Amino acid sequence: MNNISPQKFFLYARKSTDVEDKQVLSIDAQLTELREYAIREGITISAEIVEKQSAKVPGRPLFNKMMKEIETFGGNILAWNPDRLARNSVDGGQIIYLLDTGKLASIKFPTFWCDNTGQGKFMLNMAFGQSKYYVDSLSENTKRGLRQKVRMGIFPSQAPVGYLNDSRTKTIIVEKKKSRIVRLAFEKYVKGNMRLEDVSVFLAKSGVTTRTGKRISKTKASFILSNPFYIGLFKYGGEIHEGKHEPIISKKLFDEAQEMLKLRGQPERKPQNEPQPYCGLISCASCGMMITAENKTKRQKNGNVHHYVYYRCTKKRKDFKCPEMSLRSEKLDEQLSSLIKKVSLPKDWAEELNRMALEEQGNSAQSLTACAKEKEEKISSLSKKLERLLTGYLDQVIDEQDYRSEKSKLLLSKKSLEEEISTFSHKQNDWLAPPPRRKNSARRRRRRSEFVWKNGGKSVGGALRRPQFGL
Repeated sequence: MNNISPQKFFLYARKSTDVEDKQVLSIDAQLTELREYAIREGITISAEIVEKQSAKVPGRPLFNKMMKEIETFGGNILAWNPDRLARNSVDGGQIIYLLDTGKLASIKFPTFWCDNTGQGKFMLNMAFGQSKYYVDSLSENTKRGLRQKVRMGIFPSQAPVGYLNDSRTKTIIVEKKKSRIVRLAFEKYVKGNMRLEDVSVFLAKSGVTTRTGKRISKTKASFILSNPFYIGLFKYGGEIHEGKHEPIISKKLFDEAQEMLKLRGQPERKPQNEPQPYCGLISCASCGMMITAENKTKRQKNGNVHHYVYYRCTKKRKDFKCPEMSLRSEKLDEQLSSLIKKVSLPKDWAEELNRMALEEQGNSAQSLTACAKEKEEKISSLSKKLERLLTGYLDQVIDEQDYRSEKSKLLLSKKSLEEEISTFSHKQNDWLAPPPRRKNSARRRRRRSEFVWKNGGKSVGGALRRPQFGL
């Protein structure tokens, strides 16, 4: 592009992917029209420059290179319309300045008249101003539309994983398959045995990917677990808003996930010894010191491996030598079972308590209704506080940072109360449900086995044997 004659032209064609260029001719159409125009007018094209970038802001590399070449060696420009050259004041001003200095000899447009005269430059400047005004007005209209969607409770952007953008209703709907997987990811993570890497692997194995088909990274998994969109809220413009979309997890599950994220973000410190049942709950009957547990492994010659848990006194008392020896966990279970049997509920007491429970169950509906009404009053109070908070922000009594922080707290509290009311409606007349009495039923056997499992072993009758640990 060196030694360009002022009689030769740069053909410049541009198209961006923005909304502003939806009605503009494609690149191929522009090139065809400009080449035909050049033949009709006897214009010699020295170089064709094609650029696919928005002209709303300065910084187009090919356009800047062309302007630098013209500033150095002079030349002319052939374009389809003035808005192809500039939609911002910087690029438009540069073109007018080069026309003033004579380095840019002329500009030709098939759709617009422009000579290098005072009138021509005035008309060109008006065309550049009109292009900039169109872009500014389009941007403002777009922002106004987005703000209106936010006021209506509609997230004005791409739906997160587990949701879909409904093009017909212009709303966001739940994607049933992926929403179940996202909910399961939350439930697995709050149990505390999964890292963010494990969540990422779980989502990948379940077929959940990004919009481009890539695997969800650890950072993306963290964003999913901390996104309030899944409880019916959404972040936009630096603050939290109420959404009309359907939540896929509860506020309680979301809060548990935030606590786990906070906990996982701290340096991991593993305990020296894994905690065992009864430790910290039972003391030695002889010296009064707390008991501790030790894991023992026995390997037989035939390859069998057995694991045992032994409880013993910590023997930290200096003025007393504790005579107690260690005790297998199964024997300790026997002792505890025999003690529990002594305080088991008599049959006549159980019948009376069952009758009282049934009577109380009949009165529970009224109590739940009163609680729900109280929660609704609190929600109404929070709504009024949000209105006053917005009024204070608009009147510039409250600064923006305090407004956003307080609004976030109020919206989260409101969401918690709404979930509590929903829980009341499901539990009405069903908060207390005594199980039916069945002799030797499978359900009773299953409940007994669950109780025994929680106590660490089999519950077998028998006399207490030393060492006896005091409760």
